[in-house]
Amino acid sequence: MNLSSWLVNTAKINPDRPALLKGTEVCATYAEFSARSAAIGSYLRHDLHVKKGARVAVFMPNSTAYLEVLYAIWFAGAVVVPINAKLHVKEAAWIIRDAGAEVLFTTEKYHAKFMPDMTAQTICVDTAQYTALYKTPPLESPVPVHKDDLVWLFYTSGTTGKPKGVMLTSANISAMTLSYLADVDEVHSTDAALYAAPMSHGAGLYNFMHVLRAARHVVPVLGGFDADEVLTIAPKLQNVSMFAAPTMVRRLVECAKLRGEQGAGIRTIVYGGGPMYMTDIIEAVDVMGPRFVQILGQGECPMSITALTRAQITDRKHPRWRERLAGVGVAQSLVSIEIRNAAGDALPKGEIGEICVSGLPVMAGYWQNPQATADTLSDGWLKTGDMGAMDDDGFITLHDRAKDVVISGGSNIYPREVEEVLLQHPNVSEVSVIGKPDVEWGEIVVAFIVGKEVGAAELDRFCVDNIARFKRPKLYRFVPELPKNNYGKVLKTNLREMLENED
Repeated sequence: MNLSSWLVNTAKINPDRPALLKGTEVCATYAEFSARSAAIGSYLRHDLHVKKGARVAVFMPNSTAYLEVLYAIWFAGAVVVPINAKLHVKEAAWIIRDAGAEVLFTTEKYHAKFMPDMTAQTICVDTAQYTALYKTPPLESPVPVHKDDLVWLFYTSGTTGKPKGVMLTSANISAMTLSYLADVDEVHSTDAALYAAPMSHGAGLYNFMHVLRAARHVVPVLGGFDADEVLTIAPKLQNVSMFAAPTMVRRLVECAKLRGEQGAGIRTIVYGGGPMYMTDIIEAVDVMGPRFVQILGQGECPMSITALTRAQITDRKHPRWRERLAGVGVAQSLVSIEIRNAAGDALPKGEIGEICVSGLPVMAGYWQNPQATADTLSDGWLKTGDMGAMDDDGFITLHDRAKDVVISGGSNIYPREVEEVLLQHPNVSEVSVIGKPDVEWGEIVVAFIVGKEVGAAELDRFCVDNIARFKRPKLYRFVPELPKNNYGKVLKTNLREMLENED
């Protein structure tokens, strides 16, 4: 099934509904949205000779044109290669070449920086050349696509070498979309999807369920996440749904507190993409109310591994509500989850191992990388690289990435457990824990702290009072900020490099 058929069907039934907005300004109805994508898709297919299965890259900031381009590519039966707009152009160029992209949608500013040897045909969406494409005779219908055909080629962040291209099929995306509606949140025609996070990643994938329900798609005037803008625009739009990384949630809550507000106009905030510490989500609910839903996913199984519902997040009556709130919920409907040891054997309930998942949303494999595919997929099971444990009710607690576990004196120490404790100290605002090689212990625990008026001795006493002595940090490093990527994830690789440079 061609994903653009969802847009076509919605536009036929709801042609005059507002579809694309910049702030509160309507830029296109559903009829216009569909017609533009059909026209651009026709240009790709007939003028640029893009064939079914060809890769088309998208390297640009959030905009309403982003969605027009996505559906145009699918109209033509081609594959979207979304590229984080904050990458260096050399990194983007590597992805474009690795994917074999024939066409690139970008902006004039980005195109001006590209290297001369870029071979992809380029279309800048902020030019008259692009808007003129609206007048191209449109495709009468989307190019037929099989359920196993590739439609989305997403490149991982590449924290351990070159990024890998995750191959997602039409069936993968369809399963992800239906799982969202079943397990995460219902979507209504009166909703407004606010794209405050990069559309090249998780936030962009939220478009599908909103297209199915003829909801509005809103790009902030500032183009990205600004807490003040979100809180200002939400009451005007009403029924806003948005994806937010944990760092975005913290900033939104702090802004709401300063403004004396509770997030009026926001219906749902889906958070994921990194650890949300229990103290942070408790405060978020206290300040903004029952607006939060958590998901666990990754590029290889987008948004579809686990979910912690709105009711579970706000529940304070269950005897283990704190334990559940510190976790990531239960398996979504279209996947199965097992906690496995290094040998691949399923572990008993309560034991920590690698979270492995199988089901319809799991990727087809890595692009032109059979070894990486074999290392990650085994008999249909995806090895996520995340360490966790499952309780008797199926709730999963996430401990750490497998590569981040610290093994000190033969004991496994999970950085998140130490981080959760340190964040309870009133003068600690952010923390990240890593391991440092040590001759005697194998590794020792090092805590990077962002805070004020607090020293190592005080934090050491605090840890001894709250966790086993062997888990406490042996070293503390006080920094003005933690290095993060464009999605708010702390770059522990950078922290390890900082330690190496000290030696």
